Amino acid sequence: MAQFLENNYPGKLFIVEGIDGSGKSTQLKLLHQWLQHDGYGVFLSEWNSSPLVKATTKHGKSNQLLTPTTFSLIHATDFADRIENEIIPPLKAGAVVLADRYFYTAFARDVARGVDPKWVRKLYRFAVEPTIPFYFKVPLDVALDRILGNRAEIKFYEAGMDIGLSSDIRESFKLFQEKILSEYEKMIEEFGFTVIDATLPINIQQKKVREIVLKKIKELKKFPKSYNIVPKDSVS
Repeated sequence: MAQFLENNYPGKLFIVEGIDGSGKSTQLKLLHQWLQHDGYGVFLSEWNSSPLVKATTKHGKSNQLLTPTTFSLIHATDFADRIENEIIPPLKAGAVVLADRYFYTAFARDVARGVDPKWVRKLYRFAVEPTIPFYFKVPLDVALDRILGNRAEIKFYEAGMDIGLSSDIRESFKLFQEKILSEYEKMIEEFGFTVIDATLPINIQQKKVREIVLKKIKELKKFPKSYNIVPKDSVS
């Protein structure tokens, strides 16, 4: 297993992972609202959200210039900026950090694109280990029904069109998600994911998540509500 930085900070880091359509973002939003209402200092961080490489990523995607390796390096740069500026500071302050996707997303997507698993794991060795990595496990057909039934447009890289799985974008999306799901399943044991059955009713999933989180935050200091920091673009 790749070695990451231990979280020796007073705060706690909880992350959610899963394929598109797993419902992980909904669960994270509900968890955030619950923690905030209960008086905890809470910070939200999202995948691919750093302003540092935003323009570069947009240019690369718009012109379809990104190879699997450059895509991986750009996301790692984005992640490094978030670690330094969004994740470690609130952990030092004793807050709860909630991350919608973490380095496991790179391990799933980059490897699905053909990047060497060992290389991409070493690339993220600067990352802080999460307190709990939640994995929302959902059958591929259920996730695809959720996404394809509500999505008017699927983007080029989102569908994995860059790796030539299929000339049909919806078929390519299905095949790409299948490859990503396979990588996630391999990581359950490797990284000790806390698995949540994402086919259960939303309230049941949330109850399970809260019970697990509560055991880890009992000793944390609660803050005035004014402390809670919410990024400009909240989790959706």
